Amino acid sequence: MGLPAVDAEGRRRLLAWARQGIAAALGLDDPPRILPDELTPGLRAPAAAFVTLTEDGELRGCIGTLDFQRPLWESVLDAAVSAAFSDPRFPPVRAAEMERLRLEISLLEPPRPLADPATFDPSAEGIIVERGLRRGLLLPQVARERGWDARRTLAAACGKAGLEADAWRRPDVRLSTFRAVSFEEPEEPEEPEEPEEADLPKGTDGAPELAAGRAGQVS
Repeated sequence: MGLPAVDAEGRRRLLAWARQGIAAALGLDDPPRILPDELTPGLRAPAAAFVTLTEDGELRGCIGTLDFQRPLWESVLDAAVSAAFSDPRFPPVRAAEMERLRLEISLLEPPRPLADPATFDPSAEGIIVERGLRRGLLLPQVARERGWDARRTLAAACGKAGLEADAWRRPDVRLSTFRAVSFEEPEEPEEPEEPEEADLPKGTDGAPELAAGRAGQVS
């Protein structure tokens, strides 16, 4: 099982539904009304997903699931609401924060056992560390954004699992890697400043001339 095929329009829909789901939980909007013809085969396909929330560039919540049996769109909606209200590292999102929140969705491939930690590539793979009921997961973009090498990433994943930093070396600790595709909401474009009329070139009739121009946590 690989990643479901989700085109640009499907990604836009997932991001919009995820945001609306959070807004609805806050009483700011109605729940997403998803029409059957909007659910493409890729959105219906079973897949695991994580949703990451940032506020003014800082992490505000990140939760997902490793359930690869649920339809992708359901996994995303549940992860979005959980990231907003159930991440134990942060207080629940408040209505006043909605305009400053930015959403990122990560679609995960099923994890594969990592037999040799020396082969782990944190720039391309996410990591899962497990011992007993403890589990720590890091998405691939975490190491890329922080410039971490394999050992630093493994240590951080152990910390998320509540284990000592070098627990990944222990034979009773299970390591798995996975690949993911992530996409996020676009940043708000800045409004162009209107030039002063006096600065515009004048036409032959004295009127201003306007040039035509062209303006894309595991639950």
